[in-house]
Amino acid sequence: MAAPDRDVIISTTLPGEKTFVSPSIRSTDSSNAAKRELVERAPLRADAPPPSITSLWRRRPKVDPNAIATQPSVYDDPDQAKYFQPLATYENIHRFDPSERWTWAEEKAVLKKIEWRIAAWAAIAFFALDLDRSNISQANTDNFLEDLGLDTNDYNLGNTVFKLSFLLAELPSQLVSKKIGPDRWIPAQMILWAMVATSQFWLKGRNSFLATRALIGLLQGGFIPDVILYMSYFYKSTELPFRLAIFWMANRLTDVVAPLLAYGLLRLRGYHGYEGWRWLFLIEGILTLVIGIWSVFMMAPSPTQTKSWWRPKGWFTEREEKIMVNRILRDDPSKGDMHNRQAITFKLLWKSMCDFDLWPIYILGVTFGIPAGPPDQYLTLTLRQLGFDTFNSNLLSIPAQVGTTINMLIMTHVSERINQRSYLGIFVQLWFLPCVIAMSVIPADTSRWARFAIVTVLLSYPTPHPMQVGWCSRNSNTVRTRTVSAALYNMAVQLQAIIYSNIYLEDDKPLYRRGNRVLIGVAVLNIFLYILAKVYYTWRNNQRDKVWNSLTVDEKLQYMDTTTDEGSKRLDFRFAH
Repeated sequence: MAAPDRDVIISTTLPGEKTFVSPSIRSTDSSNAAKRELVERAPLRADAPPPSITSLWRRRPKVDPNAIATQPSVYDDPDQAKYFQPLATYENIHRFDPSERWTWAEEKAVLKKIEWRIAAWAAIAFFALDLDRSNISQANTDNFLEDLGLDTNDYNLGNTVFKLSFLLAELPSQLVSKKIGPDRWIPAQMILWAMVATSQFWLKGRNSFLATRALIGLLQGGFIPDVILYMSYFYKSTELPFRLAIFWMANRLTDVVAPLLAYGLLRLRGYHGYEGWRWLFLIEGILTLVIGIWSVFMMAPSPTQTKSWWRPKGWFTEREEKIMVNRILRDDPSKGDMHNRQAITFKLLWKSMCDFDLWPIYILGVTFGIPAGPPDQYLTLTLRQLGFDTFNSNLLSIPAQVGTTINMLIMTHVSERINQRSYLGIFVQLWFLPCVIAMSVIPADTSRWARFAIVTVLLSYPTPHPMQVGWCSRNSNTVRTRTVSAALYNMAVQLQAIIYSNIYLEDDKPLYRRGNRVLIGVAVLNIFLYILAKVYYTWRNNQRDKVWNSLTVDEKLQYMDTTTDEGSKRLDFRFAH
């Protein structure tokens, strides 16, 4: 074998990051013996074995900013790299270069730019989405239902109509986004739903209430999977979950900011003869419209397509584009298997929908958050029933949102640090159980502050949602499956919301004893579902290990030369769990 080519020796990853056992030298010998050795040492396309949980409190070693940051990948071996080349139609192909090397200082500078242009924009856009879909909660504290002649069941129906519309729009919206590009489709969605949200100023009764709920749901439906797909163009699989946690942090912070806005806007009741909730809908809708128009000029199609007539120099230099493209493809070669404006055909759509290995995550999406759903949805109404006035009810909803935001960020970081998801999902259900049990048995004369404390602890839970979105994306392993799975997972979450919107009913108020007993049962069910998901993915990985390890080196070479298996169906892919 030839002497090592020193320009391809790669620095090791930090503890807790995804690592590969890969060749540290490039062979110039094309003999069968060299190929066999490289195949034996080549990495499986899989997660590394979970590090010890003690890595959570071990200090990470300092990294020399001038050290090579390029991470090991299949591209380090020419004999392996040919199986993972991006397509010629891939939009960033002109920046792809397996021999490209960069330092930690360069990567950190590029990542900092991405944070401000992608993660920060996504957080602001999600703020706009949640402002318009959840401000009905603040409107409730200003006698919204009474002013329109509605009751609790009408409110439940409105929420169900919204969530059903949201669910039905998920997949079609994602397909439109994949065809014309999320940089075009997302701003269009935002502008359209902002117009409908603003029109709620003129609500007249039950029919107009249900109509606007349906329209907002249809227009917002694909936003979340569209943004997830867009962010995956810029971030590695190990980086995406925490950025998604920041994305959902904006959702939670909206629930902090919105009550503060409502505190002022609802005081406009009587201004020009209109109720305060009408001004709330109008002003917040206009704010979303402004953010939607700003997004037209803020978004770019891909890391190498950031130039436009209003941005002639683009965001990145040629060197930075090379770093972005190669760091992403070295982490996940599957991101080069489609153009970012390539439509998903019906055949590919059906193939992605039938990928049964993702179904355990979809099933979890239907149930994981149900124990917290009704208490969250009814929080402001519950606070009013406990005797708090309009303004204090809005302010008292803030502590739970702050708590769940902090806990969500912590848990998402922990999940990537220890490379575990199912166990953390079980932890969340164990968080729910004492609270929902207490809510179902405490005496009716319990002080309102004690009830407030219980529901605040419950709603401060570390939501596993960002962790599970990243889990679904990682186990997809192709762009077309990732596109569809993001929508299907979010559809499962919307189905969850439809279910929990009908657990607290008019004949069960004000304590909702029956509803809370249902929440106990769902929390117990979820524990078993997470265990089953863990067992399933471990079993699937063991199956593949058995088959792969039984092959000779020549058979492995033949498989890689001839296989038609794609994405997560490949024998050299392992599922995260």
